[in-house]
Amino acid sequence: MRILVVEDENKVASFIKKGLQEEGYAVDVAADGLEGLSMLEMNVYDAMILDLMLPKKNGIEVMREVRAKKLNVPVLMLTARDTLADKVMGLDAGADDYLTKPFAFQELLARLRSLLRRGKAEVAMLKIADLTLDPATRKVKRGEVELSLTAKEFSLLEYMMRNVGKPLSRTTLSEHVWDINFDRMTNVVDVYINFLRNKVDKGFDKKLIQTVRGVGYTLKE
Repeated sequence: MRILVVEDENKVASFIKKGLQEEGYAVDVAADGLEGLSMLEMNVYDAMILDLMLPKKNGIEVMREVRAKKLNVPVLMLTARDTLADKVMGLDAGADDYLTKPFAFQELLARLRSLLRRGKAEVAMLKIADLTLDPATRKVKRGEVELSLTAKEFSLLEYMMRNVGKPLSRTTLSEHVWDINFDRMTNVVDVYINFLRNKVDKGFDKKLIQTVRGVGYTLKE
């Protein structure tokens, strides 16, 4: 899953980025409101973490513009301003959730997972056939066998399991699983699909990861 962090405090932005990357998320960072809007319009993001106090365009202005342009992205507003009036203003502007600084990183992760689940049909535990994935505990099992995945493999499989049965192009997969520095001229997506096949399908009669000719890949029974 790909996350946009709009935060002008470099230490805070670096802390969030590092933590999310360790959890397998692809993360891009914008240092001001205008840059954040520009990146949001140019790229595909599964969620945005937005600071309230930003240079050039503050978080409320960014939030209102995001909703006015109907950019469909869940937003967690993150700020040191913790008054009830500030929270109400942020939520009224269109934010989906509000977290105040200082914060526990595990709470940020839990709120982010909650945002990613909203509006989707799936429950917290993702399942197809005998393959299960728990985003909270990051455990993946095929039948009774627990699979050991790298952070990037987990992220790729999670995105595919949130889109079971849909043909997913290499471009779509790269947009949601890799960050802005991803080189689309490489075959990294195919390489990671092969990594997943060796762990998810190898040794099992039913193959779940399938190639869609001329498109990319899909996960289905």
